[in-house]
Amino acid sequence: MKGLILSGGKGTRLRPITYTSAKQLIPIANKPVLFYVLEDVSRAGIKDVGIIVGDSAKEIMDAVGDGQKWNLNITYIQQNEPLGLAHTVMISEKFLRGSPFVMYLGDNLLKEGISSFVNNFDSSQAQAMILLAEVNNPQEFGVAELKNGKVVRLIEKPQNPPSNYALVGIYLFTDIIFDAVKQLKPSWRNEYEITDAIQYLIDKGFTVEPHIVKSYWKDTGKLEDILEANRLILEDIASDIQGSIDEKSTIIGKVCIGTGAKIISSTIRGPAIIGENAYIKNSFIGPFTSIGNATQIINSEIENSILMSHSKIIRLRKRIEDSLIGKGVEIKRETKPPKAYRFMIGDHSQIGIY
Repeated sequence: MKGLILSGGKGTRLRPITYTSAKQLIPIANKPVLFYVLEDVSRAGIKDVGIIVGDSAKEIMDAVGDGQKWNLNITYIQQNEPLGLAHTVMISEKFLRGSPFVMYLGDNLLKEGISSFVNNFDSSQAQAMILLAEVNNPQEFGVAELKNGKVVRLIEKPQNPPSNYALVGIYLFTDIIFDAVKQLKPSWRNEYEITDAIQYLIDKGFTVEPHIVKSYWKDTGKLEDILEANRLILEDIASDIQGSIDEKSTIIGKVCIGTGAKIISSTIRGPAIIGENAYIKNSFIGPFTSIGNATQIINSEIENSILMSHSKIIRLRKRIEDSLIGKGVEIKRETKPPKAYRFMIGDHSQIGIY
């Protein structure tokens, strides 16, 4: 079996961070989301993997390289325009033809992994397998309608969902899917929908096997989902202290502190992870917080947040909560009261002032 990992797309719901960084490389517990996917695929025994890349191709390729870190053989497949999931199958036919494959969206997290699904698919007679999860907002996903345990209909982001079973961003297919995608026309979104391709298989009498995901699954396409994924991963960490902690500091709960990090006169309440060469002084790091490499936090408080590498938070009067802060960012309270606000703000930014 081969793998097809989707790492294109523009990540519009995570702007402005995704103007300068691929959404699949946003860190969850200080590790890019995409790396969790690569680990999962490797654990399932898959060796040959195609990665769909778009505008952020260089960044993805620099981060992943040839895949040997995960014992994978990586082939990069360029998608010039984001024309939908089924389009990625079309452009990958040369790489995938002749082998069943798993298609895995590179910004998804699945706690239980895909090994059992891969094994089940290998031993089944199904032409496709879809993973489903119960959600509270099915209108935001592709949705499956089941009857007597069988898939009878798939609808992409329906206004009136026939069920609350959302399509998880993981699919398994045989070669027959190539016949299906060649029959498609663009949807109202001007995309080739994978739901339409799977519906074609259903209508032609092929077997599409559903599996309900019981453990957590996260599509990390929005801020709240990224923070929730960060919380879920941090809940399972084990304490690992590599950096230095002075006698005036307090560590509570499960905390990981990277090599070269310095904790001075501060409290770290886990679960939390502090990256390599971070510098934290006179500060409070609260639960469910990931602090990236080479960051500085001085006289400040932060919790339930992600602070990416080489950023600084200095002398803030109030605690930072529920935030995603990018690389190389500096947030500080000036020592003198300003006579006016001064901003340099990117598109789609959000700022609250009190």
